[in-house]
Amino acid sequence: MTSESHHACTHDHADHSPDHAQGHDHAHDGHDHSHDHDHDSCDGHSHGFGFGHQHVHAPASFGRAFAIGIVLNTAYVIAEALWGVWAHSLSLLADAGHNLSDILGLGAAWLAESLARRAPTTRFTYGLRRSTILAAFVNATVLLLVTGGIIWESIVRLFVHTPVEGMAVSWVALVGIAVNAVTALLFMKGASNDLNIRGAFLHMASDAMMSFAVVIAGLLIAWTGFQIIDPIVSLIVSASIIVATWSLLKGSVSLSLDGVPAGIAPEDVQTALLAVPGVGGLHHLHIWPMSTTETALTVHLVREETSHQTSEQIITQASVILREKFGISHPTFQIESTPASCDLHQACC
Repeated sequence: MTSESHHACTHDHADHSPDHAQGHDHAHDGHDHSHDHDHDSCDGHSHGFGFGHQHVHAPASFGRAFAIGIVLNTAYVIAEALWGVWAHSLSLLADAGHNLSDILGLGAAWLAESLARRAPTTRFTYGLRRSTILAAFVNATVLLLVTGGIIWESIVRLFVHTPVEGMAVSWVALVGIAVNAVTALLFMKGASNDLNIRGAFLHMASDAMMSFAVVIAGLLIAWTGFQIIDPIVSLIVSASIIVATWSLLKGSVSLSLDGVPAGIAPEDVQTALLAVPGVGGLHHLHIWPMSTTETALTVHLVREETSHQTSEQIITQASVILREKFGISHPTFQIESTPASCDLHQACC
């Protein structure tokens, strides 16, 4: 990281004159940029502002994966829907419905990923990264709505039996397993650390599971002649999809409300910051998601009066700890000589 110019200003306030430091660290594409900032005045509490930012770029674009997935699923949905109508199979039509929702979900996730890569503007100073959170929420909502419709129709079919061509259903669903599994594999790598990509992966994995269930249902109907197997299998698979989708919905809602991202414990972050040499206390600690992959943090750090650490050294060490231990890539620090004030909802530490 680059050491950047600091501007000091002092006030005669409550018989003390603390120093103020300004430090900005920006890392882009593996190289550093230095910026000088002039400030004409300090605030009435005589405390300094130190800002440290490390920008971690998102993983490689999944644009190709989205394109392949949308093309494969569009072709399959058309064929599957036609066969479902001909075979009078609710399982097959249900599978086609899920695949249709996947096409919409993949499109939303792809759009969000593209928007997240746009450069910040004067109006959207963080860019459009948060669109990935909205896409994850839309994916979860659509998947649950479609599954709810399938459950309703399955319940109706329990009482009103409709003849089903078992073998035809199974053959079409076999193709569905291949299409959905291949598409899901394209997103598997990014599903663990990106809720937006996870939404796309979950859609495809759910449909692969539904297709597999359709194959089993078709074979059982062909062998036994029991038409009721079709709606029963649909209900079982729909229930499992709801269970798998609930965590996606819960996570996306939490991120939408600026909840602390999963995997980050505020107490651990507080402990780590208090352990930084020269830090005697902290308050106004806030952690929130900028996107499904990037996390921001703001905090007021109180510098120990007897410390030999400069504000820039404190900022540098704190930034490294946050990035390496918690994956927080956008920290902003305010360095104070004495705690000027505390958040009404947070005690000073």
